[in-house]
Amino acid sequence: MAERLAIPAIVAPMFLVSGVDLVVACCSAGLLGTFPALNARTGDDLERWLGEIEGRLRAEAAPFGVNLIVHKSNTRLEADLARIVAHKVPVVITSLGAVPDIVAAVHSYGGIVLHDVINVRHAEKAIAAGADGLIAVCAGAGGHAGTLSPFALVAEIRSFFAGPLALAGAISEGRHIAAARMMGADLAYLGSHFIVAEESMASDAQKAMMLGARAADIVHTDRVTGVAANFLKPSLDAATLPDAHGGLSLAEEARAWKSIWSAGHGVGAARAVQPARALCETLIAQYREACA
Repeated sequence: MAERLAIPAIVAPMFLVSGVDLVVACCSAGLLGTFPALNARTGDDLERWLGEIEGRLRAEAAPFGVNLIVHKSNTRLEADLARIVAHKVPVVITSLGAVPDIVAAVHSYGGIVLHDVINVRHAEKAIAAGADGLIAVCAGAGGHAGTLSPFALVAEIRSFFAGPLALAGAISEGRHIAAARMMGADLAYLGSHFIVAEESMASDAQKAMMLGARAADIVHTDRVTGVAANFLKPSLDAATLPDAHGGLSLAEEARAWKSIWSAGHGVGAARAVQPARALCETLIAQYREACA
């Protein structure tokens, strides 16, 4: 996987933001582009998205990935997994559950499974389930994020796991990617930086809010969905929060995230709406300069 990347970076699957155009642009520029399966409104839409991505990516492009929510509330899980297997999606990112059967299904065609973790307990469960690699979602990451320092979590994971490890948490510059490698991670995981990409599915209002925000405008709260996540404070202030006691269903959560927007502490690096390729090229140049 890494040998097909221009730099060791994954563009994270962002709920209601990542779609076909963003994935194709990032992969074509040399970064691993991903999207959540549930961003495709129906299973038939997911089938169409996978076919379109495959049709538009050249052989030399970076691989792409799909994020699966592995939770009993995801009624599409089995059908979406079947489509992923049929299309032999190179990388599958699993969240909210590490299940050996899903790992086995992806391994059946040679795919790679990376699993989101916010602590060592989650990491150990994912490894036991057979996941090929881990994504350490640390303090400052957008969306559902942990609160541990990357220095602590990466070091603890590396004490018992030598496999592929990606690091998430306010990574928004090429030198941050180099720093992640220096700390012991193999890959960096970037999300917020690409919300303002032209190809992003985010609304113009969301992109404008991103451009005006800084780290101090990010709030870590479980009041939106029942699970702690990082959100833009202005969108929280403007919204009527749902009753998230006990957690929300996927449908309820999707409605909440349409107007309450997520971002990580690296939001201040978003300075202009521009093509994803331009964002990727800047990161590539910065990374190479930092390594030199």
